[in-house]
Amino acid sequence: MKAFAVVLAAAAALTAGSTANTNGNTYGDPHAPVVIEIFSDFQCPACKTLHDDTFQLIMRDYVVPGKAYIIYRYFPLPMHPFGHPCAEFACAAARIGRYQKVADALFAQQSNISMSGKVEDVVNSVLTPTEAKKVKGLLHDAGVEREIQTDLDEGKLAPVTGTPTLWITHAGKSQVVSWPINYSLLKSYLDALVAKK
Repeated sequence: MKAFAVVLAAAAALTAGSTANTNGNTYGDPHAPVVIEIFSDFQCPACKTLHDDTFQLIMRDYVVPGKAYIIYRYFPLPMHPFGHPCAEFACAAARIGRYQKVADALFAQQSNISMSGKVEDVVNSVLTPTEAKKVKGLLHDAGVEREIQTDLDEGKLAPVTGTPTLWITHAGKSQVVSWPINYSLLKSYLDALVAKK
């Protein structure tokens, strides 16, 4: 997690003063040549692996150098009873600039949440009381549910059939990359896209 914080800090420094957002659920420069949309479920073990490992590599190799822009898409699966509440809390946290803190906590405590269902306790453990109150208030905001539903609808059109799924766009052309994701192959693919004029 410490390495991830260093990569995230580097991304924030690189994009300071631009229209990039590293506090919400987007990372990097929105004008980067490659856009990577990650459709993910906070209760999905494979999504946790992507978050803990592959995501950091993509940040280091593509987002920090300005080659890619990442958009996290909320895609809670029906089989995961706490996936949707996790998405609601993460989406609400993104609105106050605390997405990354909450997302990290939700993935770190994934097994505990799956057993206890105490999503709010996990979220509150990484927020100040004032932030926690703001996030809880935003859970009832229609915009939060609308954002999650929009991501679900867009994912179904892709089509996203499982999580995690990456929707990679370059020069108006898109490709779906589904789990399992071999980073060496993904890197070769992304390098080829970035090399294209």
